[in-house]
Amino acid sequence: MSYNFIAMTSITYAQKAKKLLNSQRIYCEIQKTPSDLFSGCGYSIRIKDDVSQITAILRANGIKYKDTAEGYRKQVNK
Repeated sequence: MSYNFIAMTSITYAQKAKKLLNSQRIYCEIQKTPSDLFSGCGYSIRIKDDVSQITAILRANGIKYKDTAEGYRKQVNK
């Protein structure tokens, strides 16, 4: 299964993003950023919806984020 991630600048912004998105009935979860995806802040929001739609909502509400990743699949070590 693949996921869309938005890397947040801090845990505080991740919590603000989750609260905002959930209030608009948009599903998201805060989770530790996969180490092979982004560096920096250790928290991202995982979303099911379109990344550009969600980032537009975040920007319109002054919620800072660092980067995005669409269709991420966890690397499996064999």
